[in-house]
Amino acid sequence: MRKLFSITILWGVALTLNAQRYASPNGKLQAQLMNVDKKLVISYEKRKVVELADIQFNQMTFVRKVTDDYQMLEGKRLHCSNKANEYQAPIGDNAKIVMRLYNDGVAFRYEYSGLQESKIPAEQTTYIIPEGTKRWMQQWSDGYEGFFPLSTTANVKTLTGFGGSVVSDDINTHWGYPLLMEPADGVFALVTEANIERRQSASSLFNKGEFFSVVQDQNDLLLTGDWHTPWRVVIIGKLADIVQSTLVTDVSEPSKLIDTSWIKPGVVSWIYWANNHGSNDYNIIKKYVDMAVTLKLPYVLIDAEWDEMDKVASNEGKTIEDAVAYANANGVKPIIWYNSSVGWVNGAPGPKYRLNKPEDREKEFAWCERIGVAGVKIDFFSGDNQMNMDYCQDLLESAARHHLLVNFHGAPIPRGWQRTYPNLLSTEGVYGAEWYNNVPTFTKKAACHNATLPYTRNVIGPMDYTPCAFSDSQHPHITSKGHELALTVLYESGLQHLADRPESFLAQPQEVQTFLGQLPTVWDETRFVSGYPGESAVLARRSGNSWYVAGINGKDEPQTLATKLGFMGKKWKKAQLFTDDVSGQWQIDNITKLPSQIYSQPRGGFVLVIQK
Repeated sequence: MRKLFSITILWGVALTLNAQRYASPNGKLQAQLMNVDKKLVISYEKRKVVELADIQFNQMTFVRKVTDDYQMLEGKRLHCSNKANEYQAPIGDNAKIVMRLYNDGVAFRYEYSGLQESKIPAEQTTYIIPEGTKRWMQQWSDGYEGFFPLSTTANVKTLTGFGGSVVSDDINTHWGYPLLMEPADGVFALVTEANIERRQSASSLFNKGEFFSVVQDQNDLLLTGDWHTPWRVVIIGKLADIVQSTLVTDVSEPSKLIDTSWIKPGVVSWIYWANNHGSNDYNIIKKYVDMAVTLKLPYVLIDAEWDEMDKVASNEGKTIEDAVAYANANGVKPIIWYNSSVGWVNGAPGPKYRLNKPEDREKEFAWCERIGVAGVKIDFFSGDNQMNMDYCQDLLESAARHHLLVNFHGAPIPRGWQRTYPNLLSTEGVYGAEWYNNVPTFTKKAACHNATLPYTRNVIGPMDYTPCAFSDSQHPHITSKGHELALTVLYESGLQHLADRPESFLAQPQEVQTFLGQLPTVWDETRFVSGYPGESAVLARRSGNSWYVAGINGKDEPQTLATKLGFMGKKWKKAQLFTDDVSGQWQIDNITKLPSQIYSQPRGGFVLVIQK
C-alpha cells in the first residue's frame, strides 16, 4: 500500500508540472494546458467546459490586459465593454497563437509573418465534444437556414431536400456556427467565429466522432507578408452569459466611418411574405406604404422583381422610381432588393448583375441615393468562401459611400461586421418565417425552433427572421398571436421586417397597432430572464426609460414562464401586458403590479411593456 501511495503522489506531481494555467480577469474562466495529452482544457467556475485537441505549443506567455469599451448603433446593447487577459505562444517558424481569456469566453487566432506567395496555412483548431453532451447544432448550408435540434450525439442523419424536409440515411459531418452545448449542468458554451477581414474566408466545423475540426472555406489566394485567421470564439457561462454576450463584436474591428448620423435602424413593412411577386406591382407597393403610414413605420421594403414593374399592364407605365417617390412623399423610406448574382442566378429573380463590377456598383448605388432609396437588401450569396467575404465587404463600403443601409439575405451568419460596418443592420442566415412560403415543415417545428434561436443564432448578431404574422402564408402557422408579437422583441435586428399583410395588421386591436408603431429596434440593454433552449425564452430589453419583456412557449402544452424582474427596481409608472386567452384571442391588460410569472398557452407568448 505504501508503494502504491508513493506512485500516486508522483503522478499528481507530474500532472501539476505538466499543466500550465491561465485565467480571465475575474478568475471564473481558466485555461489549463495539458502538455502530456496535448490538450487545452477550458473551465468555468472549476467545471470543464471545452477541450482543444492536438495543441502545438507547450506554454503561453502573458502579453497584456485588453479592455473593450465602445458604442454600437444597433444590437442587444449600445454601450459594450469587456476585459480579457491576452496570452501568446509560438507554433512554428514565423507563426504564433494569440489567445484572449475574457470574462465571458475565449477568443484565439493564428498569426503568421514573412509569408512568400504562400497558400493559406492549415487550420489547427479541433474541439472535443464528448458523446452524451447536450448540444444544439445546425447542419451547414451556404445560407445557414436550418434548425438547431437538441441532441446528445454527433451521429445525426443528414437532412436533405428543400428546407431540410427529407431525412437521409447518411450521417452528417458538416456543421455551421453557432454551435451551443451544455457540457455541465447549467454551464453552456457557444462556438462561433468573428472578425472576417480581407483575404480571409469564413470557416465551419467538420467532425469525426467527438472531434470537431475548424475548416476554412475556399481561399485560393497566395499570401505575401503578414496574415492571420479570424478569431475563433467560444462564449462560456450560464445562459444569461451566453444571451447577453457581445464577444463577437468585442473582438471585431471598429468602424472607420466618421459620419454615422444617416444610419437609422427601424421597423419595415415587407411585401414578399404575403405577395411573393408583389414588388413588380405598383398598386401592391402602395398598400404597404400606406400601411407603414398608418402604423407609423419608418421603412418599406420593395423586394425582388421591381425591375419588371413597367412590364405589368396594370401599372400603366409606373416604374421603381415612381414607387420610391410615392414612399418618400408619404414620409416612408424605401429599401430595394438586389440579386448578388454570385449564388442563385439562373432561374432566380432580378435585378441581376448590377453590383458585381466596382464601376457598376458605384453607378447603381449613386442612382439609389439620388432617387431617395434609403437602403438595399442583397440576396443569394454562395457561402463562406473568400470571394464572398471580400464581395460582402465591397458592397458594405460602397453602400456606405452612398448612405445606404444594408440587409444581407440568403447570406452567411454575421461574424462581427455589424461593428465594423454599422450600415449593416441585419442578416438573414436563419430559418425564419419566410419558410411558411416554401414547405409545410415549419408549421409544427416553429415554436420549438423559435425558442432555440435566442440562445443560438441571435446571440451572434442581428437576425432577419421577418417576424410577426397573424394570418397565414402558403402554409399555416400554429403559434399564437402573443407568440408572434413577442418575436418582434425577442429577436434583435436593426431592420425588423414585419411579415404579415396590411389587412391583417390593420385588423388587430388599436393597442397592437400602437405597439408596432412604437417598437424599438435598438436596445440600450438586454437581460436574460428565464428559459431553456427549445422550451421557452423570456428576455427583457430596455430602450430609454421603457422595458420590453417578451416570452414564448416552445412547447405544445401550457407553461408558466418565470418573469422575475427585480433588476428593474420599483420606480415605474405603468405596464401593459399582451398575451393570449384560452380561446386564442388577444388578452390586453393594463396592470398595476409586475408579475413574477405569466401563464402561457401552448405555443403561446406575451409582451410586457413597462414605462419607467
